[in-house]
Amino acid sequence: MHVPDGFINAPVSAATGVVAAAAVAVSLRGARRELAGAGQGGAAAAERTAPLAGLVAAFIFAVQMLNFPVAAGTSGHLLGGALAAILVGPYTGVLCVSVVLLMQGVLFADGGLTALGVNITDMAIVTTVVAYALFRGLVKVLPRKRRSLTVASFVAALLSVPAAAVAFTALYALGGTADVPIGKVFTAMVGVHLLIGIGEAAITALTVGAVIAVRPDLVYGARGLTKPLELRTSPLATPDGGTTPAAAPAVAPVPAADPAPARRSVRRVWLAGLAAALVCAGGLSYYASANPDGLEKVAHDHGIDAKAEDHAAKDSPLADYGVKDITDPRLSGGLAGVIGVGATLAVGTGVFVVVRRRRSAATAERPDAGAGHPSESV
Repeated sequence: MHVPDGFINAPVSAATGVVAAAAVAVSLRGARRELAGAGQGGAAAAERTAPLAGLVAAFIFAVQMLNFPVAAGTSGHLLGGALAAILVGPYTGVLCVSVVLLMQGVLFADGGLTALGVNITDMAIVTTVVAYALFRGLVKVLPRKRRSLTVASFVAALLSVPAAAVAFTALYALGGTADVPIGKVFTAMVGVHLLIGIGEAAITALTVGAVIAVRPDLVYGARGLTKPLELRTSPLATPDGGTTPAAAPAVAPVPAADPAPARRSVRRVWLAGLAAALVCAGGLSYYASANPDGLEKVAHDHGIDAKAEDHAAKDSPLADYGVKDITDPRLSGGLAGVIGVGATLAVGTGVFVVVRRRRSAATAERPDAGAGHPSESV
């Protein structure tokens, strides 16, 4: 779905650039709340959210390198909007996918630089918004069980991919540079991306299910679905031998929980996720399908690529996901993937650390911050 330079004309590309910039600005504000860890352990949890969000971005980058065969000489790969939104929240999810697209465009010449606004609008905003809206709607009507979260993740991810195909078709109708009937573009794009959506859904559901099985508290989409803590009160004796309700709960002092086990557990999840990303990008990517992806196939078959332009970073040392001057394709591709995971992890984590700290600083400046919130006074 990475749109190259030249597919969409300059006015529409500029307009989507404005839309993408506005969405990123809104997402930066929304991500401050999502990364604050409210209701999930307060400040202690907030310290863990930025590295986890950075890891989600790196994992999406890695899995996007794993093109899987679809049909008729076509392949597909993860878009990641649904996965990011469910794991770390919709605003943070938009930022995760945007960081991935930026790294791919600048370092690997994947997705045009003038088309960056188009790609962020299509692959980051549309997929995230559609997927998270569907996910929340399904969670409300399905039984309150962990399995329901996995089912909701599958359906949301499945439908987010053709939604992105519809969005691309709309953008092409407004600013396509080749004279191709929009009906043909719509039919071809939606048809192939419905099939790709099955792969997206499987990857998303498996990943969300794996994290929920280990640490459900780290899944943003699972927040508020656990049974709240109930404190029982003991009655007070009266002079006549009766009882009256207690004026305040009789709760024995509870020693503060040691946060070290939780930290170690999160560290294990982070290390496991990083290892999985490195294995995917550095090893499994060599076995990915070499067939053109959905957009490339449709563009070639219907002439959408008639005015495609060379990428400005085509001479990058990492262009086309290979390290320049390394002749062994396995080593070249694997090393490029590892570099990409590291770069995406560093940039993503850096962005989220800054966002979280700005939220923490703003909260600290308000003397009444947290007042009236029981979760912050426990």
